[in-house]
Amino acid sequence: MISETDIQTHSKEKGTLEIKPFSELCLMDNYMFDVATLDIETCKSIIEIALHIRIKEIRWKENQKPLPGPPGKRGVRLDFIVVDEEGNWYDVEMQARDVGNLPKRTRFYRARQDSPLLNQGEKGFDKLPPMYIIFICDFDLFGYGKYRYTFQNCCREVEGLLLKDEVTTVFLNTQGSNPEEVEPELVEFLRFVKDNTGKETNEYRDNRVRMMYDKIKRLKTIAEMEVDYMASSWWLIEEKEKAYREGEAKGEARGEARGEARGEVKGGLRKVVDQCCRKLAKGKTVEEIADALECDLSQISAIVEAAQKYAPDYDVDKILEELCKEPLP
Repeated sequence: MISETDIQTHSKEKGTLEIKPFSELCLMDNYMFDVATLDIETCKSIIEIALHIRIKEIRWKENQKPLPGPPGKRGVRLDFIVVDEEGNWYDVEMQARDVGNLPKRTRFYRARQDSPLLNQGEKGFDKLPPMYIIFICDFDLFGYGKYRYTFQNCCREVEGLLLKDEVTTVFLNTQGSNPEEVEPELVEFLRFVKDNTGKETNEYRDNRVRMMYDKIKRLKTIAEMEVDYMASSWWLIEEKEKAYREGEAKGEARGEARGEARGEVKGGLRKVVDQCCRKLAKGKTVEEIADALECDLSQISAIVEAAQKYAPDYDVDKILEELCKEPLP
């Protein structure tokens, strides 16, 4: 899933928006993180390096897990959760920017994860498993220059006395400056999550980091994935456009930013439209096209609806012009 962290603002004066090219994505980017962590071994490697542990087996995994709140209350969407063979729970979140009050956010995450584990009226809390919440941050939240900050509840009056609620919260910091205090593989991993340079795999010493790097390199060669990324970028820009039209953005500078953002992704949308037209010409259905391009069905339906007006020649430029007149789903 692409998010606003993949759309970057480069100029405070102009509010310029820019979509990062697919070839330049790294693990820190939401889209690549979501796709790469569909792989169990990648999840396992991230957790092992983050906590300096070894996991024999992952028993269960779920990506993009939504945890709805009570009616009228806020829910949460978790990046990925895994459970190991001993029943320990791990929630891993990628945090590219400081959105404010991250410590209290961990408190909310923990509460939302715990509540579904107990049935209504159930006595005792023994079924609550050990839980690790891991945030991989591209900033130093606490300002002490540590690559890793680990928190557990403890007694302030009795040194060494832990609450034993079995919850550990870890913040990893790509901006750390204490390599002598942590494992070399952690430092290497935190360099890797921001790497989009295309360096040779053998420059990484840890086998798990090399495995993750090779996987991302392979993902970038999948044309359908690039199409999905650019299409998702376009939908997000359209949502921002809708907000602007409703009055959330005003003035000439905002208008320039919208124009630059649309131009940045228009080429990507053209690629999606072109592939849709080719498949329509071969008699493919909307569902078949969405499945082949790995795009949302509603998004492909909007393109197909516009394209049908120009059948059977399917003039891509005219279809693109038609799509740009109105916001898409």
